[in-house]
Order: sequence, then structure tokens, then C-alpha cells
Amino acid sequence: MTGDAERQRRWRLLLGAAAEGMGELGEDDQRRDAALTGLYGGGGARTVGEAPNGGKRSAGLGSSAPVLHRWLGDVRKYFPTSVVQVMQKDAVEKLGLRQLLLEPELLSSVEPDVSLVGTLVSLSSAIPARTRETARAVVRKVVEDIERRLADRLMAAVHGAIDHSQRTRRPRPADVDWPTTIKANLRHYQPDQRTLVVETLAGRKRRSRSAALRDVILLVDQSGSMADSVVYSAVLGASLASLKSIDTKLVVFDTEVVDLTETLDDPVDLLFSTQLGGGTDINRAVAYGQSLVRRPTDTVMVLISDLYEGGVARELQRRVRELVASGVTVVVLLALSDSGTPSYDHELAAKLSDLGAPAFACTPDRFPDLLATALRREDVATWAEQSGIPVGR
Repeated sequence: MTGDAERQRRWRLLLGAAAEGMGELGEDDQRRDAALTGLYGGGGARTVGEAPNGGKRSAGLGSSAPVLHRWLGDVRKYFPTSVVQVMQKDAVEKLGLRQLLLEPELLSSVEPDVSLVGTLVSLSSAIPARTRETARAVVRKVVEDIERRLADRLMAAVHGAIDHSQRTRRPRPADVDWPTTIKANLRHYQPDQRTLVVETLAGRKRRSRSAALRDVILLVDQSGSMADSVVYSAVLGASLASLKSIDTKLVVFDTEVVDLTETLDDPVDLLFSTQLGGGTDINRAVAYGQSLVRRPTDTVMVLISDLYEGGVARELQRRVRELVASGVTVVVLLALSDSGTPSYDHELAAKLSDLGAPAFACTPDRFPDLLATALRREDVATWAEQSGIPVGR
């Protein structure tokens, strides 16, 4: 295909049926065109699955599961995964397909992603028995994908932070870090005797097998706008809960506060225990989190919320001030998702940042380094700025 013909083809696909006079499309491009116009319409759009030159013209996927199933098949065949996920999300939001997603055959055919998990979790109370296991299987597939991508990095970052903070110059013989000790004493090497004189030992304090070294409290806003953040928080929280050196609590909230720590062993159960949607009482959630603090200087509290407070903002600020003053490391994540900085309350974010609780959005890939920084009691705001993440102002 010549350069001019390829450009004409691309314009034809971009403009849709309104540009039919620009030339004929091949069979594959006709299916691409049908998939796009069925979802986004525009200028005499065709119903999905309809031949480009036939039948009544109208936008929409219709209410037929077989037609939608065929549309999903075309989308997966003719577009890359990243585009498939966007189109599926748009189909749910634009065309009211939530009910169709409750059909097992249809649900098993979609490309699972975090957005779809958020949709299923938000519909969990309405999912009929015949679809429930299919829905759980879809959610588990996404959860396992996130775990493969992030769990090892999170554990390595946490272990590194804990080990760093537990270094000692008077280790027991079994706890000596010999590579670090040798490096620290190379200047005392005696070449004549081919001997290294060790003046300083490096090692780690022996950890108690029964006591965690740090406490992490995750307070997660489960209002509808925070769906992706809830999914990632559940998976990352479950990974943290598997570490003996960290005592992890996970609390979700809207106008009510629910402690889901006991379900951290299975993030799928945890997700289906949430109630996505509803109002927000951040002050009430932080008050509950404050009641969980046992060792302030060994505690990291992560509040995950867009800060649209339905409770008492002044009380929230007072509680955050008290937590920071007591030694708790408080971090506010405006989102824990791949979608970038969301809409949030800029004024409240600025006030909390000024109180010593830096507020910014964080992608899941950066969360391990963020948490490691907080566990080492280093300046989280500085870490964010050095990472190119704007702190809420």
C-alpha cells in the first residue's frame, strides 16, 4: 500500500462513516470500523456486527448478548490490549452495559483489567449466583497479574528499609554482615601480613520472631471515584500482610468505616467485601486509624483518598496534626492508580501537606519505593519531588 493510500485509509477509519467517499475498506478494516462506530457512533454510525453497506444505521451495541459478544471478539482481534481495555471501559460507561457484564458467557470473554474489577466489585451485591464464580475468576486473574508485577518489588523494598533501619555496630557473631564489614575496614588492611584488621563491625539487630518492627495502616477511600485505588490497595496490602516484619492494617471507608484486616490473606475476598460508591467521611476514618496506633514512631499511616471530605475537615486537620506531632509518618495518596493525578480537593491537600502529611498521587509501580522511604523515616515530600511527583498544593 502506497503512502497516500495508507494515509487515506487511516483518515477513513478515524472519521468513520462520514468519510465513506474516501475509499473502500478491506474486510479487516470494515470490522475495525464497525467496532469503533458501534461504540463511539458519529455520522451515520453502524450497529456493531452489521455490514458497512447494509441495514439500518444507528450507534450503539444494542441489548443482545450475542451481538456484544461478537463486538468484544472483534475488539480483541483488531486492537492491542491497551486499546481493548479503554474501549471496554468506554462501553460500560457510555452504553449502559453493566447488566450484560453479569452474564457468565459474556463476562468470561472480556479482557480483564483493573477498571473491570472495579465495575464488578461495585456490582457485587447484584451479581446473580450463576455469574458469581465467573466474576471471582476474572477478579482473581487481575489480582494475580498485579501480584506478579509488584509483590516481589514491594517485599524487597520493605526488607531493605527495615534492614537498613536495624543496622548496628555491635552485632552478635551470627548477625555480622561480612561484605559490609570488610568494605568498611579495607583501609586497615596490612599488606605485609596479608591481614585485615577489623575495627568496626556491621550487622543487623536480631529480630524478635513474635514482634513486627513496623506498623502500616492503610486507610482506603471506597467512594466510586477511587475504584482503581481500592483494587491496588487490596493487593499491595495482602502482600504486606505476608511479611512478619510489618504489622499491616487495612481499613476501607465511605461514610462508614470497615476494618478488613482479617481478610488480607485473600485480596479477592477483600475486594468483594468493599462497598464501592457512596459518600465520604475521612475524619471518621482517620479517627479510627488513630485508635490503631500503638507505637507512633514505628507507624506509617497511608490515607488513600481524593480528599473530598463529607465529614468535618477541621477535625480531620486536627487529627493529622496530632498524629504527625506524635511521631507517626502520615502520607496522603490522592490516588493509587495508573491513571495519573485525579480530581481532588486542592485546598485540603495543601493544608495537610503543610501539617507534615504530604499529599500526591502515586502509581502502583512507585508505591514500594514510597513505602520504603516512609519506613526509613526519611522525608517523603522530598522523595516525591525528586521523583518528579508534584506534592498537592
